[in-house]
Amino acid sequence: MRSYVPEGGIINTGENIGYIQDVAGLYEAKRRGAILEARAESCTLSHDLTLSLPACRGFIPREECALGIKEGKTKDIAIISRVGKPVAFTVSDIVDEGGSPLAILSRAEAQRLCAEEYLLKLSPGSVINASVTHIEQFGCFVDIGCGISSMIPIDAISVSRISHPSDRFSVGDKVKAVFKGFDGEKFYLSHKELLGTWEENAAMFKAGETVRGIVRSIEPYGIFIELAPNLAGLAEPRGDVFAGQTASVYVKSINPEKMKIKLIIVDTYDYAPEKKCEYFITSGVIHNWLYSPPQCQKVIESSF
Repeated sequence: MRSYVPEGGIINTGENIGYIQDVAGLYEAKRRGAILEARAESCTLSHDLTLSLPACRGFIPREECALGIKEGKTKDIAIISRVGKPVAFTVSDIVDEGGSPLAILSRAEAQRLCAEEYLLKLSPGSVINASVTHIEQFGCFVDIGCGISSMIPIDAISVSRISHPSDRFSVGDKVKAVFKGFDGEKFYLSHKELLGTWEENAAMFKAGETVRGIVRSIEPYGIFIELAPNLAGLAEPRGDVFAGQTASVYVKSINPEKMKIKLIIVDTYDYAPEKKCEYFITSGVIHNWLYSPPQCQKVIESSF
């Protein structure tokens, strides 16, 4: 059975190593249509990828380096950026190269199989694994299988607002995501639904406690302090606080009816806490997610 995981997920598995360690293993992988992984060594002037396999040299022609390259829908940066990193591939052929075997490989075929046999069969709301590949101001790009890229928009990363996706993620992070759908060209994702409802997050805190938070925004009427990725409270204005600081805050009150937590800032300090997302949902399919408490008039929900 093929494994449709973000690139790098199978490179060190015994099965993968068994296939690529000798030519006989590569022939068997070709016969089975197995998806394998190895690290890209270089990108040629023609934007072909070369791989150094234990069995022999591997070669991925430019048009086979990613889905969409042949049609011009995928830019060549998608090839260049793979050098030094694991790439998924299938074995197309094994030919003679000056008396030595050369494995002709296809990353595009691995991606086609991943899309047709896995991604396109997902139901909206399915929870999937992803790996962060790069980050822009407007969102976080992730590998959702065999190098197929999708994006989590910044407003779908968490309920607590952030100024940049790097506030929440770093390149290389293994994350969960919610599959929203496919429009014929792009796969769409969300993330905030996995981080818990208001009640689930608020249950981790009690009035009278002093806890740590992150200053996310400063408004004329108060300072928003993130207590968890899907939960923020409001502290009274003060002039010596700026966004990005860590704060120790006293929890003054928790009000589910208004979905509000009142805080008092005890102290602030320049310390970057570890980026960590605690997932309340890690598998299955989400059909409807209600963030708001039942008694709250304001309704925040997602339907898939």
